[in-house]
Parts: sequence; structure tokens; C-alpha cells
Amino acid sequence: MKNYLSLSVTLALAALAAEAHAQQAGDKKLDSVVVTSSPIIESNNVDLFSSFSTRVTESQLKDLSALDLAAGLRMAPGVQISRYNEVGSYSGDQGGNVYIRGMGASRPGSEIKTYLDGIPVYMGVWNHPLMDLLPLNGIKSIDIYKGPQPQSSGNNFGSINLQTKTATREGVEGEVNLSAGSFSTKVLQANLLGRKDDVDFMLAVGQIESDGDRPNSDGRLKNAMGKVGLKINSAWSVGASFLTVNNEVGDPGDNRFPVSNVGVGPYTFSNGVARNDSATTMFTASVAHRHGDWKGEFKIYDNKGHNDLTNDPNWGTFNSKFKMSGFRWKEEFSPWQGGQIVAGIDQETVSGTVSGTHVGSPVGTPFGFGVQGSAEIPDFKLLSAYAGVSQKINLSSGWMLLPSVGARFYDSNYYESKAGPNAGVSLISDAMTVYANYSRGLLYPGAETYTLTRALPMAFAANNGWDRLSPTEDKHSEIGVKLNLSAATQIDISIFNDEVSDRYVWSGFNAGAFAPPASGTWSNSFPAYRINGGEVSVRHEVNRQWTVFGGLTMLESTISNMPYLPDTAISGGVNGKVGGFKLAIDAQHQSGMYSLTQDRGTFAPNPVAGFTVANARIAYPTASLGKGGEIYVAVNNLFDADYQYNAGYPMPGRNFRVGLIAGF
Repeated sequence: MKNYLSLSVTLALAALAAEAHAQQAGDKKLDSVVVTSSPIIESNNVDLFSSFSTRVTESQLKDLSALDLAAGLRMAPGVQISRYNEVGSYSGDQGGNVYIRGMGASRPGSEIKTYLDGIPVYMGVWNHPLMDLLPLNGIKSIDIYKGPQPQSSGNNFGSINLQTKTATREGVEGEVNLSAGSFSTKVLQANLLGRKDDVDFMLAVGQIESDGDRPNSDGRLKNAMGKVGLKINSAWSVGASFLTVNNEVGDPGDNRFPVSNVGVGPYTFSNGVARNDSATTMFTASVAHRHGDWKGEFKIYDNKGHNDLTNDPNWGTFNSKFKMSGFRWKEEFSPWQGGQIVAGIDQETVSGTVSGTHVGSPVGTPFGFGVQGSAEIPDFKLLSAYAGVSQKINLSSGWMLLPSVGARFYDSNYYESKAGPNAGVSLISDAMTVYANYSRGLLYPGAETYTLTRALPMAFAANNGWDRLSPTEDKHSEIGVKLNLSAATQIDISIFNDEVSDRYVWSGFNAGAFAPPASGTWSNSFPAYRINGGEVSVRHEVNRQWTVFGGLTMLESTISNMPYLPDTAISGGVNGKVGGFKLAIDAQHQSGMYSLTQDRGTFAPNPVAGFTVANARIAYPTASLGKGGEIYVAVNNLFDADYQYNAGYPMPGRNFRVGLIAGF
């Protein structure tokens, strides 16, 4: 770490010296007007179907000094996160995840899904996200869809979509980001974009390493992604892309218990020696067209990956491999004045293999412990077709009414076919938008229902009902207002309600199925529950050099111990310029909550105390480092707060990184 840090400091000092020399020599200085980006989030948006989403761009990711997806979204209103380590996410459980308005805590399976350019990227056989499979390097923006939105994606109650960078002008441009800091943290990221006539390309590579602040809290993240596009003529284009990721992360363990070298559970605590290795390789191909106001795109994809555990306290050494393939087809057109139709078909097939300490026993074997083996996960196929229509109605010279209606239809090779409708209406003027939406989201059981029976064959009856489940339903409703008080001030207010029913669960270890053994079954027997809440956010440009943001989220649930659902969460940020320096400060406060994910069986989450934490980043733009070049220092946990997202997993105290960005 010392050599790496010395290199960073040396380069920074050299750049400062070069900049000073350039100014003394009368060379052209940087433009005196520095665009001040919005803190925390870029914008809140309401679409043609009156659905609400939040966008975070690469500007906010830079100001937040985010190294991974959870860090980049941790301040967004309505979002909570969990993590064990400063760098990396341990598995797809509470070791590193993102939750949207109380959704996303279920395991196995999850109420939220993650996408890259609209293509699903998550752990297929366990049907939930893995944050480390979605690197931030090469990402232009992240959209957080709050609530089920059938016109955007299906089979979820909320989603996150990362959009990759695309060259928009002729020529080649690139950027390198190099930094080092506390806990031997080292970051090297590079992006290259280019366009020549009808061809464009993007390539991004990155490597992040950190030893972490506790033993076995290290993380090693390696990734590369790229894409190429060809414009065939004025109407048609084709493209291809790839993503490859390899990660290794440790679990430092619950500090309320002593470290144990025993690697096979289940235990109620982490042993502090567990390791997690995850990887994915995905390829996509696409064809798109645009004929006037009619546009569409067809994408096919193939994704293979794994999530392997070693010495995990609950799973011992357990390997999960997944394969996901399918297509996404979407068309948008306007058949009459003011009308807009969106329609499409999504198809996904998931399969894989698991191997572990007990997998060799047949399902329903009483006390079938310690029989090593592997099991093939059959194909789980889900096809969904959707269509929606919106209509612009001019009420007067200053007001427009925008009603909409739609539905998404599902067909599964194991579970019953169902449909979920959506409807919305917006009243729009230049200064204000009032909106309301309703949607019935459907969450289908996936490969996780079968996979769990093979991972724990002694906990389930042979005829356990995994293939007789129904989808979980979420009746989501929301009303809100967007106010543009001036060109400098925007306010967003929303109130929402989610009514969740038919949540699928299992009875097994967590319900005391040792007596009688091998008796666990699947059912949709979990009681219906509600999550209510509200969000308020304010963005204000004080002047051309200073911008402030504040966000408030309030949540409540009829389940008193719902995890990752604080009553109150507040985030704020300020971006500005002091002399020749750019300053970004962010702060977060949230009330006490419960941690640990909500198992499909019974669960006993742990309380986590409320906390307040602040961070800062200061950068000095320098022309000697090229376009967008700067030297920066990022300080996390500025006031050395004692806080944690998960019981027994304290976050690091004050720590820093120093680095530079060079571009052309």
C-alpha cells in the first residue's frame, strides 16, 4: 500500500507543479466556469405512465467516492443498504445489498431485481441480486424504479437499472482514475469511448483491492465491460456487448461472538473466516430501429456465473453455478396525435448446479447430513408480455392531462399464468406535476424454490410443494407532486402504499423441522402485510457555484420487525467551489432499524441503532492531467462515527483515499 500511495502522491505533486508552471508560462488555464453537479441524486422523474424513479449519474458517483453499487445508492431517498466491508459484498445476503422502500430483504429470492442496460444480472439459481456483479466503472447513470412498474420491467416489486456509457460525438476520449488510501485500498479504473462515422465503442476495465479494517474483511473486485455499435442506415443499427467480473470477498464475522475456525453450520453467528468468490460472464447482441416516432429494440443475452462459499458458518463450503439466457423486445410508437403505445416481450431461462456438504442426500432423507454431492437445477422459464398506452390531453395553454393504462401477462413453465395491471394519471404544467399511479406487481417463485430443497435435503419432505406455489402480489399505489418553484429550486413529494400478499415461505430448520425430520414444505401462507411511507426531496442551486440537496424518507410496516426499514432516513449534500477547489459533502442520518434478511422461513432480525455519518471529497482541477483531470482526497466517516448497517458488523472509522483522474 505504501508504494502505491507514494506513487499517487508523487503523481499528484507532479501534476500540481506542472499546472503551476503552465500558469506562470502564460498557457491557457482551465475554463473559469465549473459546472456544479447535483449532490446525492441527479433527478426524480415521472414517466408517461405516472411512475416514479430516481436517477443517479456518474457525477454523483464521483462526488460520493463510490466504489460499488451499494455505496453509490446509499444516500438516495427511499434506499437502504447493508454491508460487512468497506470494499465488496459478501454473497447475496445481508453481506452487501440494496433495499428499496423496504423491499428486497427476502432470501432466497428477492422482491427487487438488478439490470445492466435492461438485461437481468443477478444470481440466477438463488433468484436475488449480487451487488458485485454490477461494477460502476463504465456506467453513465443508474435508475432506481420505486415500486412495480410493468411498463419498464416485470417480475419484481422494485428494480435498479445501470446504463453504460455511449460515445455521442466523433473521436476518441478516455479517462483513468487512480487512488490509494486506508486499509491498503487501491483503485485503478480506465474508460475508453469512441465514435467514427457509423461505428461507436466503449471499453471499461477496473480493479479495486482493500484489506479492510478487520481481519478477513478484504475485498478484491476485477471487472471489464465493453460494447460496440454499428449504424446500418438512417433507421437500423446493431450492437454487441460483454461483461466479465471476478470478485473475492471475506466475511470478518459478527464481533459479538469469538472467531471460530469451524466451517460447517448452521450457526446463529458468522465464524469470521468465511470467503466468497463470485463471477459472471455475459454477452448480448441487439438490433434497433427508429422510423420517425416509432422505435424499438430486440436484445438477446447469455450469462454464466457462480457464487462460491468457503467455510461459511451456515453453508460450509458450498458452490452455486448459474446460467441465464433470454431476450428483451420492446417497441414504442405513436399511432395517433398525443397517443403513445409501449409494448414488448421478455423471456428468461434460468438453470444451474449446486454442490455442497449435504447435497448428496435425496430430498426427504431424515438427518441426511454430511453426504457430499451436487445437483442439477432444471430450467425455470418465465415469459411476460406487456402493453401500455398513454394519452396527452391539452386542457389549456398551460396544463396537460396524461392518463395511462397497461398490463403485463406472465407465463411460467412451473407456475400458474397471471396478469398484473397498471394505471396512472398526471396533471402537468411548467411549474408543477401532480401524479398518481397504481400497479399490481407479481413476483414469481424461481429456481430458488427447487435449489433450497437440494441444498438442505434433510429439511424438506420429498413432496414439498415447490412446484405448486403462486406468485407473490404487491398492490402498489402512489400519489405525488413535482414542484419547480424556479429554475434553481425543485421539490418532490410522494406518499406510497404497498400491500403484499401470498408471500411464499417454507417450513424447515427455522420452524423446528428436526422433529419430525424431513418435513419442510413450501406454501403461500405468510400473512399479508403493508408498507406505508413518504418521500420528500429538495434541490436548490444557491448560485452558479453552490448546489444543495436534502431528502427525507419515512417508512412503517405492519410487520414490526421488518428488516432494513428505518422509521426515518435523512440524507443531504452540498457541492460547491472554494477558490480553485471543488468540494462535495454528504451526510446521512437514519433511525434504528432491524438487520438480517427476511428468510422464507421464520426469522429473528437483530436491532441496529440509529446513526449519523458524513463524508467529504475535495478536488483540485488541473489542466496538466487533461480533460476532466483533477487531484482529489476523499474522506469517509468524516467525524469518526460509530455505526453499523448489520448487528455485529461495525463500519470503519475515519478513513481516506487520495487519487487523481486523467483524461483526454
